[in-house]
Amino acid sequence: MSKNNIIRPYGDTSGDGKMQLSFSLPVPPDAFGKEAARLLLERIGFDNIEITCLRDLREGYTHFIAYAVTSASVDTSKIKVKVVETPVMDMEATDAYISEHIGRKLTVVGACIESDAHTVGIDAIMNMKGYNHRFGLERYQMFNAINMGAQVPSEELLARARKEKADAILVSQVVTQKNIHIKNLTRLIELAEAERLRDKMLFICGGPRISHELAIELGYDAGFGTGTYSTDVASFIAITLAARAVKA
Repeated sequence: MSKNNIIRPYGDTSGDGKMQLSFSLPVPPDAFGKEAARLLLERIGFDNIEITCLRDLREGYTHFIAYAVTSASVDTSKIKVKVVETPVMDMEATDAYISEHIGRKLTVVGACIESDAHTVGIDAIMNMKGYNHRFGLERYQMFNAINMGAQVPSEELLARARKEKADAILVSQVVTQKNIHIKNLTRLIELAEAERLRDKMLFICGGPRISHELAIELGYDAGFGTGTYSTDVASFIAITLAARAVKA
């Protein structure tokens, strides 16, 4: 094990273990609450604790910001994660790839399902203007992108995908309170399996608390979290479907 593989948080100097923490407690915004926050961090195992900011959240709750030092470290040589490994192409390259390897437009149906009303994620991937200088799937020549918007029942999403003979379904989940995103995503897959649609198209999910590993565990083909763009999703769809066509 190389010392170069051992990492600790960085504050003022490399490896000093200093961290900034943000949390809330059901205590008043006074000296009593401040001490409660300090003791909590101390019992977790932090040292040199400084409570630098406290804000009254009303109804008996206070938000704290603290700085503290940890002796914990991570051996990066032992880290193993599941990630989407398909190469990422730009829009023009993806269109050319689909034209050459598949020979037809790919239909993608996307939505924010159930009670989730936040379309920022699905719009960034699908809308023509896209996000951060990456055009959405509506701008691609070789994608037929159908964005159903927000608060779409899973049954309606699957019905539309069946009607359009979709190649892929994109699901965005931004609201994650009490793990509602996991419940919604699980239910969609269970319905798709019951309707014998699961193996007929790609199922892809995304959101701030979605990882590729979590998506695989829930039964999806891929998961895209924070920091991914339409180019990532489009490339995965194109390359994966082309590979399946070859195997078929």
